[in-house]
Amino acid sequence: MRKVIHTSRSHIVREEGPTRLTTIEGFSGEVRYGLHGGIKKFYKAEAREEHPATLDHIVSAIGA
Repeated sequence: MRKVIHTSRSHIVREEGPTRLTTIEGFSGEVRYGLHGGIKKFYKAEAREEHPATLDHIVSAIGA
């Protein structure tokens, strides 16, 4: 088995509808996740405000 080099810990709380507030251990501040553009259209959902989706952060990390 390979050695674990990092464990990410976060806490996610649903605020309203698809909007979630996240805190990530070791970082100050909070991150808001939600829906926007094509994702809203795909899920046929609405949100009071548009925010990046968790998928946006995953894709950005892979592209780095």
